Amino acid sequence: MKHQPRSKQRGISFIGLLFVGAVLACIGVVGAQAFPTVVEYQAILKAVNKAKEGATPAEIRSSFDKAAEIDDIKSIKGKDLDIAKDGDKVVVSFAYNKEIHLTGPAYLLLKYSGRSK
Repeated sequence: MKHQPRSKQRGISFIGLLFVGAVLACIGVVGAQAFPTVVEYQAILKAVNKAKEGATPAEIRSSFDKAAEIDDIKSIKGKDLDIAKDGDKVVVSFAYNKEIHLTGPAYLLLKYSGRSK
């Protein structure tokens, strides 16, 4: 009687599948918490580019605060903007940090900064 060799098994084991699933779930949870901060950053950039059309720093800050109220921006206020002149152009810049609580003492720190075009 001939002994047939066993064919090599291919694929992932159940434990491996659980591990990959857990890693993907963790990445999904962190991504779901980080996504709103990216959307808010885009809204801040849009508001800064719109606000830079003001003639004075007070007008720029006021215009930004109005846009922030409409777009529900809570991370920064008009007083947090840095307004400078670059030649004949007004440049409005900003920077802020956003913390996302992960678990226990672990936090994810996202640092955002930008400037008007």
